[in-house]
Amino acid sequence: MVTLPRTAKQASAPIPTFDHRPPSDSDFDVGINASAAWTGHLDQGSLLADEPADDDPVLREVKGSRARALYQFEGKAEFKELTVEAGDGLEILKEDMGDGWSLVKTVSGEIGLLPTTYYTCTTNFLSTPSDSHLATRTKQPSTNTITPQASPKGKSESGLPPLVSQNTGEWRNVLPRFRQGVFHGKTLNRFSSFVTSGAEEWILNGVPDLEEIPRTSTFTSHRRFSTADSTAEGNRPHTLGIGEADRHFVEHGPAWQPKIPRFHVLVHSPSKRSSGLSGAYTIYNVTSSFSSGSECTASDDEMAPSPAPTCITVQRRFSHFVVLHNVLLKRLPGIALPPLPEKQYAGRFNAAFVEARRGGLERYIDCIVRHPIARYAEVVTSFLSCEDDLEWKRLMPQYLSMCAAGPSFFAHVFHPAFNIDVSEASETIERFDNHVRAVGKGVQGLRGTFSRAREARMDMSKAERLLSYSLLSLITAKPSSSLPAVGAVEEEENTSPQLQGLVNDEGAWCWREGCEDCLKLTKAVQKTAETLQSVADLYDDHARRTQLATHESLKNVAHPYMTYQGLIEIQRSTSARYAEITGDNCDTSNEDIAIRCETVLNATMSEIDTYHTQKVEDFTALAKGHLDGEIALYEQILMRLNTARQALDAPHFDELGRTPRRPSRFEKDLDRPVNGVEPLPQPCPHVYDSAPMRPVSVAIQGGVGMLLGSPSSTGRNSTLSRLWA
Repeated sequence: MVTLPRTAKQASAPIPTFDHRPPSDSDFDVGINASAAWTGHLDQGSLLADEPADDDPVLREVKGSRARALYQFEGKAEFKELTVEAGDGLEILKEDMGDGWSLVKTVSGEIGLLPTTYYTCTTNFLSTPSDSHLATRTKQPSTNTITPQASPKGKSESGLPPLVSQNTGEWRNVLPRFRQGVFHGKTLNRFSSFVTSGAEEWILNGVPDLEEIPRTSTFTSHRRFSTADSTAEGNRPHTLGIGEADRHFVEHGPAWQPKIPRFHVLVHSPSKRSSGLSGAYTIYNVTSSFSSGSECTASDDEMAPSPAPTCITVQRRFSHFVVLHNVLLKRLPGIALPPLPEKQYAGRFNAAFVEARRGGLERYIDCIVRHPIARYAEVVTSFLSCEDDLEWKRLMPQYLSMCAAGPSFFAHVFHPAFNIDVSEASETIERFDNHVRAVGKGVQGLRGTFSRAREARMDMSKAERLLSYSLLSLITAKPSSSLPAVGAVEEEENTSPQLQGLVNDEGAWCWREGCEDCLKLTKAVQKTAETLQSVADLYDDHARRTQLATHESLKNVAHPYMTYQGLIEIQRSTSARYAEITGDNCDTSNEDIAIRCETVLNATMSEIDTYHTQKVEDFTALAKGHLDGEIALYEQILMRLNTARQALDAPHFDELGRTPRRPSRFEKDLDRPVNGVEPLPQPCPHVYDSAPMRPVSVAIQGGVGMLLGSPSSTGRNSTLSRLWA
């Protein structure tokens, strides 16, 4: 975010100013000789003494290039943006103010901001004395040894125009004070997170009606409180009173102080419903599990049994989750909220998509209740505990109509005195920025590698099946469509294996009748082939279910920078504003602004601490889940392989020769190719994923392609082309 620079006060040298008086003879020579001498002797007040108004003569002296408006633009008066019509004459005072804005003066004398793309310059030079005046000056030689040769001395008989202020750079000092006076120090980019979150408004102006907010605890100000009070057990309520859900406390760290213990939420049992107004939709059961006991654990010598948790189950639609998310965005602008799963219009009742949506909603609400601030928000409490559907539908419009918290969020943040070091906070945010960028890039690579690992599991499944079919084809003398031909004679293919001497009447892999040894061997090999089929099923199920769940969970940590980008911007802008305020001799008002800057920094640093805690939990859970799944897979494979191995040793091997061999249930699949299996399901794309295309985009592209035709597809005519034909 680009803001206007602030001009620091310098005590060692006088601040240069402009003089608008006609110069005397001696003054004129000094001005031509050196710009510093020209400005150093002037006795008028500094431009930084007072805030210039729009009609300040200094601003009128700042001449820029002429321009003309290309388009009509209706600006916002509160942001000092101009409203112009196409063709209006303009004067560009400063072309680049940052964020694509220019400082412009209209023909009526109004000064404000205008986008740089909305005008075109008609002249590219500053207002200077005419060439004839310069020629007149050079014609009169000087007899003063101080001034250069041929410089004018005194005023000519024809009369010289008053001296025009030289562009020596001093005029740029007007702009910082202009920003402070006209824009009140606000950022030009009104779409930045620093502005939209209310942090800038809170820092500059505070909250005028803060004293009207009811208070139910000992903390009566947004300012710092003592460390002992912040950690007192009496200030950790388990039940929140009226207005207490809007008050947030920061501990040492800094870190958010939790008010209620953590609990768990499950989203389960989706079912399809239909309504006459909204049509068909999917409803999800949302069950919250609360611990009934205290957070304090029993002593070592006194092991008390843990009480049964209290469970509350409500039914919610996806649109209800959207309401929850939108309200949280308005009421908690200072925290980083995870994104919701993206809406899908096509195939939303497909079983695989419903399960993926259920998992995405469960991860979303779990991230909300894990946050020490968001989990006790009023809308979250109602969302998880309002069992009456009519009551919840009545509450939703009320929550949606609530105004955005804005600066009042930061006004209700309480923190200990001197809880942060601003310089350290600036360094921390830079390291945090680099870290989350690297984490996102690394997780993106991990997701691609994990996808290939799942494909490798499917390849192992196919390999195990091929090996199983090869063994069955060997002991039964039946060809398999998945295996290459082994040179069988064509006229012998219609002859039964028994007539060919490949197997005997008992199904043993032998040309002798009644061969007990071959019968035992044949049945043991058949058991090995069936075991390999079960191993292939384990690999297939592991890739389709267990690894798919882990693959889906990787989306939680895939794009941390996109989630915390606004938070990083808020902290950087606040640190810059704090440095501006504390760089000069701060007065009482600047001290209040500095305190409010510390409040914002405490909130952002607490959010960074929350990310650190959740990152450790998320990656620990991912590593545990992956290893537990692999251990369970190989334990089941090992158990099945041990069972098949025991069939080749006595006494199990001896018992196999007592009865004839029965055909395996997999023999009928010898004609089915192994490659004819369902494709491996992939996780739904993350909201911030750039590729593949997201479901809504796919649906829109499919509809447009059906109407206009797809240029990449050959032989596919569009609906319009068929109607035209």
